[in-house]
Amino acid sequence: MSRASVAAGGETTGSIGPGMLVLLGVGEGDTAGAAERLAGKLGRLRIFEDEQGRMNEPIGEREVLCVSQFTLYGDMQKGNRPSYGAAAAPEQAEPLYELVCELLGAQRGVFGAKMSIELVNDGPVTLLVES
Repeated sequence: MSRASVAAGGETTGSIGPGMLVLLGVGEGDTAGAAERLAGKLGRLRIFEDEQGRMNEPIGEREVLCVSQFTLYGDMQKGNRPSYGAAAAPEQAEPLYELVCELLGAQRGVFGAKMSIELVNDGPVTLLVES
């Protein structure tokens, strides 16, 4: 990813150059242990190009932007409106979101806010990573 930014209330709250944009959904039943495993996994992913152009390098010194995204848990199996029953309640989700951000040294959005996200993806590489 070349660059990404997030704004809430018209103000930019996070902006990075080359690195990783993490859209983080916290599910019902997720724990601090799961958040720690996920942050470790994200930090070790070999998804950046090496000198030969192969996806072989971890995040290293690149930047991370992490945005809370409960809508990742939207269930569309029935009807035409998503159900978010599998998403964690805000009082459970926010501390886990903050923990992942802290462990990754990530810039962040504003938990629970309506945000605008801009992304310039130079891959495109988009991965679903679950703990």
